[in-house]
Amino acid sequence: MPRILFAARSCEARPGETLRAALLRAGLSPYNGAASVVNCRGLGTCGTCAVEVRGPVSGLTAVERWRLGFPPHRRGSGLRLACQCRALGDVEVVKHPGFWGQETPATMPSIRPEAACPTSRRRALPGDPS
Repeated sequence: MPRILFAARSCEARPGETLRAALLRAGLSPYNGAASVVNCRGLGTCGTCAVEVRGPVSGLTAVERWRLGFPPHRRGSGLRLACQCRALGDVEVVKHPGFWGQETPATMPSIRPEAACPTSRRRALPGDPS
């Protein structure tokens, strides 16, 4: 049976089992925060179980291709839906930050310090020193 490495823990996927089902059966969650409660329960419609998978897996399903094609996800991000994806051999699964797990290093916008705190555009308030 394929082994799944996730969050420094390991579990096995049964033949034909989705990553989501294998992770949940092992007491692990492919969700971040409130998404563990607010999700589509494996239908592939919410996108909250998006993960990065390293290793041999099944091809994209039509539902997965559809859901990963609109925000907050982006086509070509390399993410997969754990509820649609099946391990074909040993895999490593990574859950990224963000409600949907969409904040991969490739998709996170770079923020310049001056953009994060635009003090040059701040209005002066009464009592501010000159």
